[in-house]
Amino acid sequence: MIKQAKAMAGHGRRFGWLTAGIVTFLFGGILAVQARPAQSPSPTTAAAPQTAAQKYKNIQVLKNIPADELIPSMQFITAALGVDCNFCHVENQGKLEFDKDDKKEKKTAREMMQMMFAINKNNFDGEREVTCNTCHRGSAHPQSIPAILADGPKPEAMHQHDTDPASLPSGAPVFDKYIQAIGGAATLVKVSNRVEKGNAVMPQGPPIPIDIYTKAPDQRVSVMHMQKGDSTTAYNGHAGWIYFPGRPLREMSPADQQAAKLDAEAFYPVQLEHEFTELKLDDHSEKVGDRETNVVLGLAKGQPPVKLYFEKDSGLLVRMVHYADTPLGLNPTQVDFADYREVAGVKTPYRWTIARPSGSFTIQIEDVKENVPIDDAKFTEPAAQPAPK
Repeated sequence: MIKQAKAMAGHGRRFGWLTAGIVTFLFGGILAVQARPAQSPSPTTAAAPQTAAQKYKNIQVLKNIPADELIPSMQFITAALGVDCNFCHVENQGKLEFDKDDKKEKKTAREMMQMMFAINKNNFDGEREVTCNTCHRGSAHPQSIPAILADGPKPEAMHQHDTDPASLPSGAPVFDKYIQAIGGAATLVKVSNRVEKGNAVMPQGPPIPIDIYTKAPDQRVSVMHMQKGDSTTAYNGHAGWIYFPGRPLREMSPADQQAAKLDAEAFYPVQLEHEFTELKLDDHSEKVGDRETNVVLGLAKGQPPVKLYFEKDSGLLVRMVHYADTPLGLNPTQVDFADYREVAGVKTPYRWTIARPSGSFTIQIEDVKENVPIDDAKFTEPAAQPAPK
């Protein structure tokens, strides 16, 4: 993770999005993957995690990765190429048939993954230096001709330098200033739960009513009230799941769960600090909009660094960038916090924008209640329902 921390300890990444409907937001561009028929595990194999080839049909390149890393890997491809699932996969009457090999693009994708692995093995000692995004940069076809700068120089997408995070100063003072700015630790620990009501604002279409239930330190359930039914994204501190009307419940992968945990803890920041083994102050300050920020790297063993942007004047957290580590590369999520208001002595953001390579949306809160009764059933994972026929 030291190499990742070095690469991320610099200027931020600008995320651009094209959207293809609400499913893209909730599922990150991946609707499903054709699974093999369920089999009862034998006593000798029950403890061993399934590989992608064991769980899904017709996996030829990513055979040996854990099965729960396959969908995050596909999400990385959709982000790097700026495409949807049907770019490579056969679509028949609105249904994707993932196991079929009819499309040339699927064959090409397999060849490109093999090429990428070979480049890293033969030139970078197996380190993941080259990814799909290295050449594609959000385009289905790699850009071989340099673009003409029509509007003047653009900032670097990701500044990489040789600073060792161990040599960076502590970011704890910046984080402590943030805790004081939003109310102080003594006040924050008194908040055991929150119920928030507002709207999810999409790039297209009317706002969607949303209810958000959180419990300290890291439980969070959001429910969008859509025309076809409620859509739920939930993490209860141990497991996470996503449900969209008309589709089977999908359990979160470990990478999804880690992201959900961070998103939940951002609203209980005393706990967020404990998520990291070290906080380091980046040696490059950055701007979020027109505001100067201090960038703190949250480091934890086995996880990509998390970048926390604190406004220099107010001390408030205005941006968080975290990364899902997939076998093909790091998939980013950026959360921008704004419209801080005081609720029972605690400043809390009433607006945040969630941006991923596949699209973005904003949640605008209208009402916040703290320390109110919340039914525990909201944080209980429902039994999986069979897919509609």
